Amino acid sequence: MGANIYKNKKPLFLFLVPAFAFMAIFLYYPFIQNILNSFKQITELGAASKGWNDPWYTNYVTMFQDENMRVAVRNTILMMVVTIIGQVGIAIVLALLVDNISHGAKFFRTVYFFPIVISATALGLMFNLIFLYDKGMVNQLLESLGVTELIDWKGEKLALITMMLPVMWQYVGFYFVILITGLNNISGELYEAAAIDGATGFQKVRYVSIPLLHNVMCTCVVLGVTGALKVFDLPWTMFPKGIPLGETWLTGTYMYYQTFNTKNVDYSSAIAVLIVVLGIVTAKVINTIFKEKDY
Repeated sequence: MGANIYKNKKPLFLFLVPAFAFMAIFLYYPFIQNILNSFKQITELGAASKGWNDPWYTNYVTMFQDENMRVAVRNTILMMVVTIIGQVGIAIVLALLVDNISHGAKFFRTVYFFPIVISATALGLMFNLIFLYDKGMVNQLLESLGVTELIDWKGEKLALITMMLPVMWQYVGFYFVILITGLNNISGELYEAAAIDGATGFQKVRYVSIPLLHNVMCTCVVLGVTGALKVFDLPWTMFPKGIPLGETWLTGTYMYYQTFNTKNVDYSSAIAVLIVVLGIVTAKVINTIFKEKDY
């Protein structure tokens, strides 16, 4: 009797229609419209287009010739590498360490996850104060250690590092929670069997924890790499308009700049399309390299 209720599937469509309608209105339509806008002339946000570009692919030619766009793509790719090594890599180490302690595990889980719940804008302002040239916390600490020459952390040479460090610090806790959950799902019997076979703590991690955590790590890497394409709020707060000298542009911040500062809406639409394409390609590459395994 109970199984018969699943035979009539017509009511399912009634419940699925609102979800599909919502996605069509707020996801698919804006996405398709954005692609069309990238081929038109739109000089201001919310304004009607002045017609199609001549030629229609003008914005894409401009994008490949734009030096700032090349800088933004280069920095975004670098951000992906920082994400894999600095965020997911550190999160793996922290998760393994916390999983192997008997006291204070809950405390460390809270502490490591805490940065992700703080507003990125607030974090950007905080790190601006930390890296100030005059009376910034880092330079004051260096002065107390005897360093006489102040470091310009937001200058041309160190701006990119200064921008990426807070982004890396903020999201480590996010991947830490995912990885520690994956570790908790590993059966304790496997560790007991390894201990009976004489495995040391390091060998348990190498031959039990890491292999069984492989699929979770793959998920974290894909999330991190695709998320690097959308990083915006914290870098923009620390380096609005890509200063100094545009060396800190990311695809997300440069798209925002073109939309709201230069009012070049059609060009920013083309950048948005490029971000989508980069996201699809990189996700495909990462999924190919880090293939999930069946156990």
